[in-house]
Amino acid sequence: MSRHAYLICLCFGLAACNTAGPHFRGLPATRVTVEGSVFDVRVRDDLAEAMRVNMQYAPRFGPIRDQAGIAMAKVSGCKVKEVRGDQALATGLLDCGKGAPRDRIAPAALDCIPVRGTELRGVGQVSVDLDCYPA
Repeated sequence: MSRHAYLICLCFGLAACNTAGPHFRGLPATRVTVEGSVFDVRVRDDLAEAMRVNMQYAPRFGPIRDQAGIAMAKVSGCKVKEVRGDQALATGLLDCGKGAPRDRIAPAALDCIPVRGTELRGVGQVSVDLDCYPA
């Protein structure tokens, strides 16, 4: 395989890493941080999907499941009855009571600046902490 073909395949593979599941495709994601874990949350009807998008070394699903449930509740405005999945992608069953979900949070416009001294280099990537304020 040529070098260019390899790079194109790698780019497509990496792009698929943050792709919603089939039931949630085409829905906008709301990014939520809970106790250091960052999730892209999508809601459709009585289901929510929380995709963890930050790097964490060997997280166990128990704590991630609880954090994903909190993120789903924040975005949907509903009670989360059950969360299934794994450390990367969790699906929650919502209980919104009668009617449509309440008080969904809208993505906020933020101005962010990097925190000095927090740069962490990884394989092919750099992680930096950010301080963000409403725009």
